[in-house]
Amino acid sequence: MRLTIDLTEEEVKILNKRGKKNYLKLKEQVEDIIRRSCINSKTTGTANRFKADDSLIDIFSRQTRGKQRKD
Repeated sequence: MRLTIDLTEEEVKILNKRGKKNYLKLKEQVEDIIRRSCINSKTTGTANRFKADDSLIDIFSRQTRGKQRKD
């Protein structure tokens, strides 16, 4: 399958730099990012989402994820 995306020069530069760290070419780096994203979305999904009795609480509540910020 062929997919066309438009990237800015800055985005290409970042992807090339990231690809060099992983010993990958630009095309291989983009394929790797998409593959990892598909795997992560399949495993994490929305099953872990906070469930509340009230739908408004569910809409306006956020789950904190990821690395904690240092103050």
